[in-house]
Amino acid sequence: MTTPTTPARVRRQLPTSPWLFAAPGLLVTGAFVLYPFVSTLINSFTDRRTLLPGRFVGLANFRELLHDDMFWTGLRNSTLYIVGVVPALVVLPLLLALLVQKNIPGITFFRAAFYTPVVASIVVVGLIWVWLLDERGLINSLLESVGIGRVGFLSDQWLLLLSAMTVTVWKGLGYYMIIYLAALANVPRELHEAAAVDGAGPVRRFLSVTVPAVRSTMVLVAALSSVAAFKVFSEVYLMAGPSGGPAGEDTTLVMLVQRTGTGLTGRVGYASALSVVVFAVTVVLMLLVLRADRREEP
Repeated sequence: MTTPTTPARVRRQLPTSPWLFAAPGLLVTGAFVLYPFVSTLINSFTDRRTLLPGRFVGLANFRELLHDDMFWTGLRNSTLYIVGVVPALVVLPLLLALLVQKNIPGITFFRAAFYTPVVASIVVVGLIWVWLLDERGLINSLLESVGIGRVGFLSDQWLLLLSAMTVTVWKGLGYYMIIYLAALANVPRELHEAAAVDGAGPVRRFLSVTVPAVRSTMVLVAALSSVAAFKVFSEVYLMAGPSGGPAGEDTTLVMLVQRTGTGLTGRVGYASALSVVVFAVTVVLMLLVLRADRREEP
C-alpha cells in the first residue's frame, strides 16, 4: 500500500495570518464606527463645545432634553415619519414587485425605471421635488390652470412633512422592490397553482399564498424602513431648509443633532446626548419589530 508523498516544501501558515487579512476591515470599522460611537457616548456626559474640551456634567444633558421643546418637536416629527412612511414602504414595493416579476416584453425597462430613483443622488432628487412643489412650481401651475389654486406644499407645516414623506417613499420603492423580487423568486409556483385549482382568485392567492411566503421579508423591510425613517435628514432638510420649516415645526431629531452640534459654538455634548437617544430609539424599534415577528410565528 502506497502513501501519498509529502511535498518537499510545505508552507506553514502563521497564526496571525487570518488577522492580517481582517486587519484593514477592522481598522476601518474601529476608526469610523467604534471610535465615533464611544466618543459620542463619552461626550454625552460632558458640556463640550466645538472649540472647548468641556467637563463632566453627568446626566445634565439628558435632563435638559426633557425640558427642550425642540426635542419633543423632533421626536414627534420622527415618529410621524415612521407612521407615514413604513406602511407604504412595506406594501407598495411588494405590489410593484408582483407587477415587474412577470416576464413580458419590455418589463426590463420598467424594472430599471423603477430602480432609477434609488441610484439618484438624494440632493438631486430633493431639488427636483422642491422645484415641482414650489409656490411657482410645475404642480402648483397645473393646479392653478384647472382652477384649484396654489397649495403651500413647502410653506404649510403638515403639507411639508407629507411632501418629504412622499419623496422618501418614491425614492425607496425601487430598493425594497428588489428585496421583494428576491423573496418572490423563492415562492413555489405549485402553491399558486394549487390555490387556483381550489378556486382562489388573484386577491385570495395574494393574501393566502404570497403574503405568508414573504412575511419574513416584510418584517425585514419594516425594520429597515423604520430605522431609516426615524433617522431621516436629507429630505426634510432640503425641502424645509436648515430652519426646519415654519418656526422649526418640521425639525426631525437628526436635524436637531446637526443644528445643535455644528458651528464654532456648537454644543457637542448636548448633540451627543441627542445622538444617544436616537440610537437607543432605533435599537428599541428593531427589537419591537423582531418581537412582533416572533409572536406571529406558529
